[in-house]
Amino acid sequence: MIAVVAIIFSLCLIAVPLWNSYKDRRLLRTVTSPDRGTRSERHLVVKLLKRGIPSQAVFHDLYVRRQSGNYSQIDVATVTKAGIILFEVKEYSGWLFGKGYQSHWCQVLAYGKVKHRFYNPIKQNETHIASIRHCLRHCTGANFPVYSVIVFYGNCVFRDISCIPDNTFVIKPGVLPEVMDRILRRKADAACMNEGEAIRLLREAVMNGANPQIVAQHSQMVRSITNCH
Repeated sequence: MIAVVAIIFSLCLIAVPLWNSYKDRRLLRTVTSPDRGTRSERHLVVKLLKRGIPSQAVFHDLYVRRQSGNYSQIDVATVTKAGIILFEVKEYSGWLFGKGYQSHWCQVLAYGKVKHRFYNPIKQNETHIASIRHCLRHCTGANFPVYSVIVFYGNCVFRDISCIPDNTFVIKPGVLPEVMDRILRRKADAACMNEGEAIRLLREAVMNGANPQIVAQHSQMVRSITNCH
């Protein structure tokens, strides 16, 4: 009898994670493909859906056209009663240092022996926000509220992340529900927002991400900027 119980228990340990993974993949498919973007981005999409954001209002791997003719690649976006939320997803380990106004932040590994600079993700997302605002003003003439959320996955620790601008949040995934609640309480800020037009724009940006020519153009631009630095 004990052996039978042990076998059943072992099967449950295997079956429950598999079942949960299956449900998450089904949920993910209501928004995006399981092989599009990074694992962390897809994890964030599922968290938003589980948080109660409708799948029609969640968008993954968007390419928004800039005034220059190039494209801004946005990891995840959602349209809410409070406005549009743009998510920049990062995956780092080690200690992280940076201020909102600096052009680059610092990653420290091996107890201070190894240091790497990386572009300030707040400024990176500000470029995305500018592209979204330009497109929305062009389409509707409205200035919608837009929030910036930088989500750091991986085994990293915020050692000195400060001087964060208004309507900007730098977080780990575990505090996402709290941040979403803070943003969604600001419904009055988006009283004149045309949600339908915002959704149409973001849906079009997702379709741009499925265009190999647009993706290749963006990749070439990113490589040229990286090489210059």
